[in-house]
Amino acid sequence: MLTKLEKAYIAGFLDGDGCIMFQLIRRKDYRYGYQIRASVVFYQKTIHTGHLFWLQKKFNEVGYVRNRNDGMSEYTIVGISNVMAVLKILKPYVRLKKEHINVAFKIAKLLPRYKRLDDVILLQVSQLVDSFGSLNYSKRRRNTSKELVAFLKRSSP
Repeated sequence: MLTKLEKAYIAGFLDGDGCIMFQLIRRKDYRYGYQIRASVVFYQKTIHTGHLFWLQKKFNEVGYVRNRNDGMSEYTIVGISNVMAVLKILKPYVRLKKEHINVAFKIAKLLPRYKRLDDVILLQVSQLVDSFGSLNYSKRRRNTSKELVAFLKRSSP
């Protein structure tokens, strides 16, 4: 159980050295050709990797820590349910990434919990996912709702 102080601290860490991402991932084995990937990532110099392991422990060992080749390390939490659980905890304390969290909750509300994703919902979600491109200052985003629409048109009978 996180204390209020720890929640506030981790929210500040996320605001400064973290990232909330929702991405359209091309998947040939998926019915509509794309997957929605949700992730929260905390970054730190590799010499401070212990701090990322502390975060992982605080979030019940969810996610993984990896050392990159550039002297940085990442603690990554992937999956809509895990990501939303973390965002729910941190939402009252986050400042800079408040809009990211608001869009994340809109996406989570649209995604079906126990049934397959249909093309209408996928398109609605993909349009919200597009907003993460500007929220995260993304320069290399290739998979967008526009690409999804083109894919759906090509693959429809």
